[in-house]
Amino acid sequence: MKTYDLNLLRALQVLLEAGGVTAAAERLHLSVPATSHTLARLREAMGDPLLVRAGRALVPTPRALALKEPVARLVADADALVAPAPTRASLAGVARTFVIRAPEHHAVVFGAALAGAIEGAMPQSSLHLVPEGHGDVGALRDGRIDLDVGSFRSRDPEVLTLELSRQRMVVVMHPDAAPAGRLTLRRYAALRHVAVAPRTRETSPVDDALDGLGQRRHVLLTVPSAHAALLVAARSTLAATVPVRIAKAMAASLGLTLCELPFEVLVEPLLMAWHPRQDHDPAHRWLRNTVQRVLTDPRRAPPPLERRGDRAARPEGEMTRTRTSRRKA
Repeated sequence: MKTYDLNLLRALQVLLEAGGVTAAAERLHLSVPATSHTLARLREAMGDPLLVRAGRALVPTPRALALKEPVARLVADADALVAPAPTRASLAGVARTFVIRAPEHHAVVFGAALAGAIEGAMPQSSLHLVPEGHGDVGALRDGRIDLDVGSFRSRDPEVLTLELSRQRMVVVMHPDAAPAGRLTLRRYAALRHVAVAPRTRETSPVDDALDGLGQRRHVLLTVPSAHAALLVAARSTLAATVPVRIAKAMAASLGLTLCELPFEVLVEPLLMAWHPRQDHDPAHRWLRNTVQRVLTDPRRAPPPLERRGDRAARPEGEMTRTRTSRRKA
C-alpha cells in the first residue's frame, strides 16, 4: 500500500495559499531550496504539477484549486486533535473583533444580549454586526465576516450551516390603518404594504403564499429589513409583515398593532453559516454556541419596549390588537 508523509499536507496548504515557493518558504521557516524539494515531493504524491510557471509567477493548476479547501479542512482537523480544550482563562485572553453579518433587526433584538455574553467570556474582544449585503456571497470564504446569519439561499458550497429557528410571521400596523373586525385574507390583500426584501431578485415567501391563494397585495414600498419596515409602519398607514420576535420587541414602543396573519406562509429557516477553517477554533466555537443560544432561547428575547409614560408592559404572548383606536370602516 502506498504511504504518504502527512506533514506534506501542511506544506501543501501553505504553498497553495502563498502561491509561490519563496513566500511559502518564509511561512514554513524553511529555505527556498528545501521548499522547492517539498513541492517536488508533493507533485509526485499528487500526480499533478500543482503550481506551474506563468511568466515570472507560479499559478495553481485546476487540481490545486480543487485541493485548496479540502486540505485546509484536513489541517484544521489535525490541529483540533491536539489543541487543548478552551478554558475560561484562555477565552479571557482572546482579543479579536468578530464580525457577524445578520438582518438588521437582529442587532435591535439580540445585540445587547450578545454584547453582554462576549463581555463576560472574552472581555478583550468585541462584536461588529453588519447588515446583509446584496449578492455578497463570498464574505465567509474571503474572511471578511466570521458568521453569517439569515435566510440566505445563495452561499459558497463549502460553508457549514446550522438551522437556528423558523419564526412565524405577523402583521403589524398603525392603529389608524387597522381594518375593523377580524383580519381576513381579502382584507389583508386590500391593505397597502411595506415589504421586506433583504436581497435583490428574491421573491418574498409572503407573496409566494398569496400567489398560491390567487391573491396579490399592493406593495407600495420595499425596504431591506424588518426593523425598517416597522419604522415605516409607525410613520404611515402601511402594513408590515415581519417575524414575530422583532414584532413583539418593538411594536409597543412604536404604538403599533399586532395581528395574526390570516393565511399560512412557508417560513424560511434562519441559518447560521461559517467557513470550515473556523470550525475548530475555540473562540469561534464559543461564538457559534452563544449566537445559537441567544437567538433560539425565547427567554433571552427582550421584553416589549414600552413608550414613555406607559405604566405596565403588555403580555408578551398577546397576539391580538394592542390598541383600541382604529380607522372607521
